[in-house]
Amino acid sequence: MTDTTTGDCCAPTRPAGDASPTETVRTRVHSGSTVGLVRLDGGEFRMGSERDEAYPQDGEGPVRTVRLDPFWISPTAVSVADFAVFVDATGYRTDAERWGWSFVFGGLLPDDFPPTRGVAAAPWWRQVEGAYWWRPEGPGSDAGDRPDHPVTHVSFRDALAYCDWAGLRLPTEAEWEYAARGGLEGKPFPWGEQLEPSGRHRMNVWQGEFPGRNECSDGWYGTCPVDAFEPNGYGLHNTTGNVWEWCADRFDPDFPARDTRVNPRGPERGERRSARGGSYLCHESYCRRYRVSARQGVTPDSSIGNIGFRCVRDVWSSDEEQEAAGWNAGSSSTS
Repeated sequence: MTDTTTGDCCAPTRPAGDASPTETVRTRVHSGSTVGLVRLDGGEFRMGSERDEAYPQDGEGPVRTVRLDPFWISPTAVSVADFAVFVDATGYRTDAERWGWSFVFGGLLPDDFPPTRGVAAAPWWRQVEGAYWWRPEGPGSDAGDRPDHPVTHVSFRDALAYCDWAGLRLPTEAEWEYAARGGLEGKPFPWGEQLEPSGRHRMNVWQGEFPGRNECSDGWYGTCPVDAFEPNGYGLHNTTGNVWEWCADRFDPDFPARDTRVNPRGPERGERRSARGGSYLCHESYCRRYRVSARQGVTPDSSIGNIGFRCVRDVWSSDEEQEAAGWNAGSSSTS
């Protein structure tokens, strides 16, 4: 059955009338090690897009020159195995666990799966009781058989909790896009101009006719390992396709035109948070958001089967400098 749960093709959101569960986000446990991270020098780059395939209503433009400080970033999204270490160490329970359900793409459910509520505007999204990060398709599924895949069904607040524990933080949109471009300028994809250069698949997206037929010519129906496909010029994997990735900024499609051009952090107020990169469900017939400039806004309490995150760390000489700059991992507000 279908109801009026709000949302869109990329990321449905929880009904506005529902009350959010609450739990204190744990304070930092780790010191924010840079082991395994990639150091990026920052500097100036051209952010955004005004190309024909861009979505002006999402605030992809205007194209503007942005300057960033250096930072460290994970070469991959946080994996199931990574998140399991965090949960084992802290006992943390995600929003989806406290809600008791999460949104699952219907094509991943067994044919005999009981009827569930869906999203009126995007009926392929099903409200599945018992779905959460370790049971990504609900009872009977097990993320233990895909430890190297990105963790999903994590809300913005869940991502902050992980970052806080790890001594890291979520990237700003500007940092994310700078990293995703891999040193290229004005290109829609991390590797350049063509979706499938020389006929090769470079990311995990939908092929065929959405939502009924996926040819899986890229090798995957749902998520793929976090390090699948070739990295971009900065050594980062899957910055487009696979899963959307939470960013620290609040989402306002009109804000990029007036945002600061030096280390921009997005608007100070807003109900939604930004997510970047597209997912395994993106298809040119209905959603071209598998590009480095594409963006969407999602309510921070939403958990969905195609959103994950990756982490960054500042390049500071001491923790005192980091705290003075206001970037300490636990300082972000989820309001």
